[in-house]
Amino acid sequence: MIREFTSSELFYLVLAVRWTLALSAIALVGGALVGLGIALLRISNRRAVRIAGRIYIRVFQGTPLLMQLFLIYFGGSIIGMEADAWTSAALGLTLYSSAFLGEIWRGCIEAVPSGQWDGARSLALPYHRQLRLVILPQAARIAIAPTVGFAVQAIKSTSLASVIGFVELTRAAQIINNATFRPALVYLTVAALYFLLCWPLSVYSERLERRMGSDRARVPAVSA
Repeated sequence: MIREFTSSELFYLVLAVRWTLALSAIALVGGALVGLGIALLRISNRRAVRIAGRIYIRVFQGTPLLMQLFLIYFGGSIIGMEADAWTSAALGLTLYSSAFLGEIWRGCIEAVPSGQWDGARSLALPYHRQLRLVILPQAARIAIAPTVGFAVQAIKSTSLASVIGFVELTRAAQIINNATFRPALVYLTVAALYFLLCWPLSVYSERLERRMGSDRARVPAVSA
């Protein structure tokens, strides 16, 4: 029986937003923790460690997120570790986010002027304290804008979790569309909800980039 698209259907879609937000939060927090480790691997003085970090990034950036979700969701049964849709989506998005955040943060760490490393070494600080007290605080300031920008991408990427049956916003739209057969109205509503989630972050990211650019412009150039 075909239903009308009423306020009940709209409310169901709005409620599904909470799972999109929860999945986005897990992807960003988990991706940040793993991504920081990947960024540190990428700047290591040991070649083998740098190569290991590069391989991780190439694998997860070089394969579609859709394939990664399929492999985690269906591949677990091969080794006797079946995972539900929620766990698979959270794990897949965390690995995917960590690869991108790791590379973003590697670039931010390397953007810190080499003189800062020299200054930290002149204080006889061990390597981990050079990173923690001198380099990472400056790199974190550089990384704010691109990280916020990636958060927008992470929110939109959660829509792919619908292919393994996790009921977030896109999967909720499919369910409502199957009941109402009003695809234009349903997906236009879903697009509007995604826009409301992503647009404030996009604006915030652009403002941060302009502010960072203004700050750098105010820094006087050091003549040789």
